[in-house]
Amino acid sequence: MNSRAIAKTSRREGDAEAAARPALLLAWYDRHRRRLPWRPPAGERADPHRVWLSEIMLQQTGVKTVGPYFEKFLARWPTVAALGRASLDDVLRMWAGLGYYSRARNLHTCAVAVLRDHGGAFPDTEEGLRSLPGIGPYTAAAIAAIAFGRRTMPVDGNIERVVSRLFAVEQPLPQAKPLIQQLAATLLGHGDETSRAGDENSRAGDEDSRAGDSAQALMDLGSSICTPKKPACALCPLDDDCVARARGEQEVYPRKAPKKTGALRRGAAFVVTRGDQLLVRSRPEKGLLGGMTEVPGSDWLAAQDDRAALQQAPALKGVARWHRKAGVVTHVFTHFPLELVVYTAQVPARARVPEGMRWVPVATLGDEALPNVMRKVIAHGLGE
Repeated sequence: MNSRAIAKTSRREGDAEAAARPALLLAWYDRHRRRLPWRPPAGERADPHRVWLSEIMLQQTGVKTVGPYFEKFLARWPTVAALGRASLDDVLRMWAGLGYYSRARNLHTCAVAVLRDHGGAFPDTEEGLRSLPGIGPYTAAAIAAIAFGRRTMPVDGNIERVVSRLFAVEQPLPQAKPLIQQLAATLLGHGDETSRAGDENSRAGDEDSRAGDSAQALMDLGSSICTPKKPACALCPLDDDCVARARGEQEVYPRKAPKKTGALRRGAAFVVTRGDQLLVRSRPEKGLLGGMTEVPGSDWLAAQDDRAALQQAPALKGVARWHRKAGVVTHVFTHFPLELVVYTAQVPARARVPEGMRWVPVATLGDEALPNVMRKVIAHGLGE
């Protein structure tokens, strides 16, 4: 389906069928809405801080994984102002293990900006939200719709799947994103652009005042019914209108362009112990895993051989020979896979720390902002 097809589809279906979809979605949502830590009870206004925090955490991460982290963050920093007063190092430590660490840096930068420039309160418009660092079009739309009732439709992966199947969108992702956005907006219904969730004049059950609920209904539908494999179409409120279902081609959509995988990068990691302490350093603030804690290591380069990587070992007195651990540590980043050879060494109790590094007790490594790849490296290096 292309842009011209939207108008044709609307005319062919008849406006009555198209107009019924938002009401069907909301009726289904009212019965089956998921209970989530960041979602308030039905009829209550959502907290912008909770919506923002959850949306950042949920980027490329599932609900089950996010739940405990969300609760920890909320207990430590219950408001965006509190988070804005925290140090980046504390935020990274709390985030450790959740992955995609640029999200943590963006989270902190945004909180600082909200505290500094907006008195600790989020702007209540999509435009105002997009002006904040670390908030892109999707997150701005999600907060605007869910927390402030603005009439906009955020489109996440679940909504992409539902809409792609409902309208049988033939164009592959990511090229189809603008079209899917237009089609998803038709599921909001029609009404006053300034309608706000929770206004005294809004009517219960009126989809025009429930933009956030419309979006969350589609998200829940994609998560629980319109799943990637074996969707439960018989339980879907939009089953009768779904083009992909009528064709028996639900799992064909959304169509996706082939992914490009980056070249394998290789390197070495050096696990150095001094009694019960481990040698670590912090990565540069900018770039991959910025500001996170790591053991010393070589550059990560395509086609790098072991000898070249070993030559980048830290200069340590008392280390005459590095012990190479059997096997390699593998990790897959968004744009490339990585293989690390792990070398270990023990140094005397009085060994000095190299510049830019520090000793930390092995027992307190849980307090460090260690990315998952470094957790694997340390486990491999300290293992028997």
